[in-house]
Order: sequence, then C-alpha cells, then structure tokens
Amino acid sequence: MFDSPAIQQQDGTRHSDRTRSGARPMDMADLLVAYLDQIGVDCIFGIPGGAIEPLYDAIARHQRRGGNLSHVVARHEAGAAFMADGYARETGKIGVCVATSGPGATNMLTAVATSYTNDVPLLVITGQPTLASFGKHGLQESACTGMDVMSMFRPCTRYNSLVSHPMQLEWKLITALQHALRAPRGPVHLSVPLDVFRALSKNPAPAYDLTPLLRPSLLVDEGAVETLRTMLDASRKTVLLIGGACGDAVDAVMQFAARSNSVFVATPDGKGLISPQHPLFRGVFGFGGHAAAEDALNDPEVDLILAVGSSMGEWNTGGWNASLLNERLVHIDESEEHLARTPMARFHLRGNPRAIFARLLERSPAPAIALPAASGSASASQSETASGARPPMPGREALPQLAQEGILADPEAYLSDDVPLKPQRLMRELGRLFPHGTRFLADAGNSVAWAAHYLEARDRRQGERRAGERLSGEYPRELEQRRSQGGWLRLTSHFAPMGWAIGAAVGTAAANPSTPVVCITGDGSMLMSGQELSVAVAEQLCVIYVVLNDRALGMVKHGQRLGGGEPIGYALPPTDFALLARSLGGRAYTIHSPADLEALDIKSICNHPGPTLLDVHIDPEAVPPMNSRLRVLKEGA
Repeated sequence: MFDSPAIQQQDGTRHSDRTRSGARPMDMADLLVAYLDQIGVDCIFGIPGGAIEPLYDAIARHQRRGGNLSHVVARHEAGAAFMADGYARETGKIGVCVATSGPGATNMLTAVATSYTNDVPLLVITGQPTLASFGKHGLQESACTGMDVMSMFRPCTRYNSLVSHPMQLEWKLITALQHALRAPRGPVHLSVPLDVFRALSKNPAPAYDLTPLLRPSLLVDEGAVETLRTMLDASRKTVLLIGGACGDAVDAVMQFAARSNSVFVATPDGKGLISPQHPLFRGVFGFGGHAAAEDALNDPEVDLILAVGSSMGEWNTGGWNASLLNERLVHIDESEEHLARTPMARFHLRGNPRAIFARLLERSPAPAIALPAASGSASASQSETASGARPPMPGREALPQLAQEGILADPEAYLSDDVPLKPQRLMRELGRLFPHGTRFLADAGNSVAWAAHYLEARDRRQGERRAGERLSGEYPRELEQRRSQGGWLRLTSHFAPMGWAIGAAVGTAAANPSTPVVCITGDGSMLMSGQELSVAVAEQLCVIYVVLNDRALGMVKHGQRLGGGEPIGYALPPTDFALLARSLGGRAYTIHSPADLEALDIKSICNHPGPTLLDVHIDPEAVPPMNSRLRVLKEGA
C-alpha cells in the first residue's frame, strides 16, 4: 500500500527486517490500540486514508487476535466525530474518532467543536505524512509547515499535540485522556505522523494501567457543603434546576427533591435525565421551554434556586433570563468554566454533584408521607411493554403529565387530528409508541424546540421511581452509578450544528445495539448529513430516523417571520426522503396523519436489524416554541 522504503529504527534495524524474523513486534499503532482496549473502548469511528493506515492495520491485527475493538466506517469525517459523541454519551466512556491528514482532519472540526461546547469527551486521532516530508509541500501535509490543523484544533480541544517522536506517544496519550475525562471534559487531539505510528515499541504491552488513573473523582469541599446545608435550613422554599451535566448524580438529586419537597425544572439538555411524570416537575426552562418553569422560578416564596450541572449558556438559561440569574442562585458544578458564567450567584459550590448530594442526603430527614404516584407508573408501562400490547390511542382523559397540568403552550395542537400532521401531535405519538428504554436524539433547529417542549416518554427508569424504597433509612454513600449518562432525550446546545443527531444516533446504537434509537431531525439536516443512514445499514443498527418534512429550513423561516425579517433563503425543494432511505438500503414509511403513525408496526421496526426512516409531512405553518431565541436575536444579551 505504501511505496516508501522500510523505516529505519533507532537501533539501526529496519521495520521490514523485524517483521520477517518471526512474530511481529508491537509498533506504536499497536500500542495505541492496546491502550484503547485497556480502558474499555470497544468501538471507534472514522474513515481510513494513507497517513492513518498504520492505525487501521493495528486494529485489524487486534481483531485477528480476538480483540474486542471494532471499527465503524463513516461516510464523512464529521459524521465519524458525531458518532463518537453519541457513543460517549451512551457509554460514559471516551468516544474515539480517527481521520487521515489534511482534509480528513479539517472535515472533523465542526463536530469536534460541538463536543467541546457540550463537554463530551472525545479522543480525536489524525494522521500526518512522515516527519522527513514536513516542509516539502507533501500531499495533505497538515503540520505547521503545511495546512496547520494543529492551530485549527487548538480552540476546540482540551489538549492538542503533535506526536513528533515515538517516545512521546505513550505520555501524550495519557495526558490527553486525563484532560478529556476531567472537568471540564471535552475533546482532545493527537496528530501522529506515519513513521511514528510505524516505529517499534520498546514494550510488548502497555507499561501502565490507566483504569485507576482515569476513574472519576468524588472529591467534595466539606466546608462548602456545610455552608450550603445552613443556607437550605434557613430557606423558606427551594427550587432545583436540573442541568445536562447531572448525569450519574440525578438519582441523588431527585431523592433530595423528594425529601425536601422541592419542585424542580430542567434545562433542555437536562430533561432526558428526569421523568416528566414526576409530581414535582414544573417543566423545561430554556430554549423550547415552558412558561410554568419560569413561573416556578419567579415564585415570590422561593428564596433559593439550586442549579445543578448546568453550563449556563444561552439555551439553558432562556437567553440569560433574570428569573434564574439573580442573587437567589446557588450554582453547583464540577467545572470552573460553568461557575464563571454566574458571577451574580449567592454561592458557588465546585465539586462532583453526585458526591455533594450524597452528603446532603446523609442528614436529610425523610418526609412524613409518601409522594403521590407519578402518572403512567413504571409498573403499568412495563407490563404493557412486556406483553407486547400497544397502549390504546389516548384521548383527553389519558394525557401525559405535561398536558394534564396545563404546562404545554398549545394543547390543542398536541391533540389535533389535522392533516398535515401537527408536530406537537407527532411528539405525543413518538413518546407513546416507542418502548421503554428508547433513546431519543433531537437535532438542531425546530427538532430541539418541539422535543424539549412536547416530547414526553411515558415509561422511564429514573431515580424517583425508587423513592419509596429509600425515603426511610440512610441514603447509601456508595450510590448506584448509571452506565449511560445521556438520559432518554439527548440534544446538543451552544454550537448546535445541523446533522449532529444523525451521526450521534449511529454512535448511540453502536454502543447499545439492543436498544431502539430514535433520531428526530429536519429535512434540512437530512439533506446535509443523511448519507450516514447507510452506516446504520452496513452495521445493522436499529436507528429510526424521524424526518420533519416541511420543505423548509423551519427555524430560519419562522425566525424571519416572527422577527420581522425578509422571507429569503429558507425554502427547500420537495424531497422524497422515504425513497432516499430505500436507495441507501434502509426501510421507510411516509407519514401524513396520526392514523399513519398508528398503523406502523413499532415492534417490527424496533426489532429490525437496520435503520427505518419515517418521512413525516408536518404542518409547515406550525410555529415552534422559540421565544427566548428571538428575544436574544432582537435585543442581544
């Protein structure tokens, strides 16, 4: 494959001579693969090319020896990084994506920036031509003497380094992994030249066990926790804000809410961590959120707002809304970057939220009476799922919790039988039809707004389900830790590129192939990144793509209308996405009405070893809940 001469080793022998002498020695690419295997990574995502080929060779050798590390070939390098993002959110491990030098690396930039702004740990590995060719204008050279990708990756990574000598690889890999997995988490980038990958390793196996080194820290500032406890004791009424970084802490946070009888709201990226059926839930605060959530924060009786694991950007503060960002705020987070965004807060507590709330629960009294059962209890839903029976088409008398409590902005559309299908009704049906454990991913644009506001999964295993088991007695210091920290609804905020969910859904399914994955995306996003559907075909992954087809860049169109802009640049041509999916090897259905949704064989779709696309023709005039975004565009911060 390579025409370059055999690479000279430091001891004077050639790589090819070592290979002919018997059993093949380990090279640096083999060492990298061995470390990935050691830390539990079982799947990486990428596209091969000349400069990265030694790493692919090492993966192939690893697989021949019976290793567990597999590889998924994306259709675009951005798709590979989006897949690694989805994998990381599902497993709690680091996601790994690889690309060749030059355009392979630059194609990844948008996706890596997305993971950076959402604190998702990725290891990004890119290739380089041989060191001796630097500065000679070689093909796809992307070091400092060419198209300098190191400078491009610097603003969107937690660690970014060119491995210019084989002896650097092990140390730089360890450093990179620690930066990726310690708060603030995020992507790290190693760029490795071809000859460094091929250089022989001095050790036949990894020299270090990284597992204890990378184990999450549960350090707690005990004095700060005592200060918070004193503030809570003096508080008349407390409201909790559940952010997307709660992850493995949400069980403890929910137990605290139950014991203190504190209502709570969630950020858009925190909604998937909680059950909307919880009797203390008051809705989503932020982009696509509910007026009831803002009302809960504005309650004059509330003198303390505990914001837990929230990055405090535009989307999860409702456009820096003063209802949240005021002197009543207590901000609890592991990341100094997040805490720095709330200088107006009364108190900042930096530390692991899971450990902090475990301490609070140790001396938290159990309530005298049990909380009322949540609507759509787990036991009932699980029995329905286990029997294979579909729940009946609900009417007004059997609505999800949010609709029952009048939280939704447009309950009439949520119930509407109109054709074309109302997107509000689509969200209702998606939550009703798909089984327990389904992962929902909402793409950037209108998909996020509709899902954050209207999607309600009816049956989730959440910490509050077990409230009755733990309300009496001591809360265990060693809390159960979730395998997946992403929750049932996942989205990307801040950088928010179109097409993220299309690739991330593939990575989620690759990480957990026994669970259905539903990607809610728009027609504009599908036209950008829909080719990644063929990856799900090749890997036989159950991903259900729900395309909101309104023949427009919907958020652009409605933003122009609501904001008084000129109607320009939003229209898309009619597209048969069902036909497109079939041409890529997937299954597909065209949906025009609630009856079309009801006619679907969801059980068959969820058991199909491959993707299914639902081309849903929605009402193009339905306006998504996007008021906070419009206010920021009009008024600024």
